[in-house]
Amino acid sequence: MLTKGVSKHALAAAAAMVAAPTFAQSSVTLYGIVDTSITYQNSQTTLGSTTPGKSNIRMQSGVWNGSRWGLRGTEDLGGGTQVLFVLESGFNLATGGQQFTNAMFGRQSRIEVSNKAYGALSLGRQYSAYYTMLAPWVPALYQTGYGSHPGDLDGLDTYYRANNAIVYTTPTFYGFTASGEFAPAGVPGSLNQGSTWSAGLQYKGGSFGLAAAFWRINNSTPGGGPYGAESSVNSAGQQGVSAITNGYNQAQGQQRFAVDGGYYFNEAWDISFAYSNVQYIPGINSKFTDTAVWNTAGSVLHYMPSPALDLAVGYSYTWASKANNISDAAKYHQVVLSQYYALSKRTGFYALEGYQHASGKTLGNPGTGTIINATPAIGDSFQTTPGASSSMVAVSLGIVSKF
Repeated sequence: MLTKGVSKHALAAAAAMVAAPTFAQSSVTLYGIVDTSITYQNSQTTLGSTTPGKSNIRMQSGVWNGSRWGLRGTEDLGGGTQVLFVLESGFNLATGGQQFTNAMFGRQSRIEVSNKAYGALSLGRQYSAYYTMLAPWVPALYQTGYGSHPGDLDGLDTYYRANNAIVYTTPTFYGFTASGEFAPAGVPGSLNQGSTWSAGLQYKGGSFGLAAAFWRINNSTPGGGPYGAESSVNSAGQQGVSAITNGYNQAQGQQRFAVDGGYYFNEAWDISFAYSNVQYIPGINSKFTDTAVWNTAGSVLHYMPSPALDLAVGYSYTWASKANNISDAAKYHQVVLSQYYALSKRTGFYALEGYQHASGKTLGNPGTGTIINATPAIGDSFQTTPGASSSMVAVSLGIVSKF
């Protein structure tokens, strides 16, 4: 009887195992980057000013990689379908403060459902489709914030993020991938006011790649003026304000179109290029009257002589082609050198050297009507601390560690 009973229980257990559903595999990963450097700047002033201008040496966080920590979770639902969430918080290593005020997960907070056959749909605060399609060849890839075009006016670094963003990315067909984004601001009575939308197309084939993308950012303040708090691209204020764009920051809308690409010669050498057209469009309440337009063309030559050593040199030229009747419109030449030495897979030393020369005229602080000499701001590492004279030199020596 005992043997018979055991047999019955064994059969019942086996049946239960067969009938039970197969549970999806899931994982949650804690990750992060800690980055700090000592930075020298030859002459520093404030936005909209050309004086007084003094040299400065300071500790600067997140120059090579933005300091951050985050949680990334995935769940495999079967049939090629996966759910992903990302919660990512930025911080200033020098002070311990948050990167984005009152936004614990201000770098990213999104959830995504993807399928190999149907693509990926992502919702939350995240990078734009404009950026993700251009990302493989942006100048910041090997030269970080220094290598971004002056003031990062074209958004080719990762600084811009949109709240409430809905992003769809297609599967890759014959090397082509497309992505589109819409981010409503949630303003009652208007779907467009304060919204953001972008779209891009990317091609990767062998040693060559190319991408093109468009991006529109709307100010939630009707007719332009001070940047509205409900604007979907918002981090306790307007993104991307620098010495290059400061006089036009009360625009009704911003538009960006960019093309970039690259060619890989071999494992040691590759080159990338980028062109962008940026427009700040006035409304009835903006403090300027005509659309402001900047064009930028640049290239980065990347050389990796050994697995431990990574070198790059970049050059870009930015010129204002429409500047509200300023005849001698602003121009910016920028040269950046970068060196990275890996101590291990996770930790390395880096050095960055940047030079930018500004010439011509631009608008001073918005609403003042003043025209000032253009002042330089290398990449996106000196947004609020531009140079006081026509030329700016900056050097950063730092260490970065990933976990």
